Amino acid sequence: MGQRLKDKVALITGASRGIGQAIAQAYAAEGAKLCLLATDAARLTALKESLGLPDAHILVQSVDVRQGDRVLQAVQTAIQHFGHIDVLVNNAGIYKSKPFLDYAVQDFQDLLDVNLMGVVNFMQACLPGMQARRTGSIVNIASTAGKWGSRNQSAYNVSKHAVVGLTRCVALEASPYGVTVNAICPGFVQTDMVENLKKQAAESAGASVDAFMQAALARVPLGRIITPEEIAAMAVYLGSAEAAGITGQSMHIDGGMVLS
Repeated sequence: MGQRLKDKVALITGASRGIGQAIAQAYAAEGAKLCLLATDAARLTALKESLGLPDAHILVQSVDVRQGDRVLQAVQTAIQHFGHIDVLVNNAGIYKSKPFLDYAVQDFQDLLDVNLMGVVNFMQACLPGMQARRTGSIVNIASTAGKWGSRNQSAYNVSKHAVVGLTRCVALEASPYGVTVNAICPGFVQTDMVENLKKQAAESAGASVDAFMQAALARVPLGRIITPEEIAAMAVYLGSAEAAGITGQSMHIDGGMVLS
């Protein structure tokens, strides 16, 4: 890899596993300084050690994205450590699959609290500094579930549709300040969340995991699951100067599953 993010300061949520971990690794390889956040402190520490960056170039913090005061404190700590934040990657998220009539109101609230309000909290904490400096990139990890309907995951879809809509609105407001705001919409990605998705969705559909995955992949023209590294590559691009002319977009990386 090159140094497309050399000396840029990137804050990444949900960085301890899956897509977030792959993004952290890709950003480190591209020369970024990293503030990595997740709820699992032990996994964050292990990731920090594996990246081998000097202490001045990496900061890890255990943060629950639902807690607005704690989010603001974490962002302020990052700014004190690095001086500013150039790139925000909102990756933290949760998943829950049920038929619509089986969802409780609290299920919808739980998914919105993490998948939507976590994004809101970090954007509101980071955007003022970016606008003041008249530069910055925000990358929200949404989902193909934010672009179309699907059975047995209405609460999850609602939360991801909201992220896509939020991305578009904030992109319009931030554009006069030179700040870009985009979303990545992954399809099936090989992570522990997708393993959980397989089990929950198969159970909700009354099918075996194998049968569910065969039906799911039948909708994917490329016929395979996407890797976290493929999502990370797009996150690097959107955080780099190469993507300075792109904002308000929601980009599919889904093997062709959603063609629009």
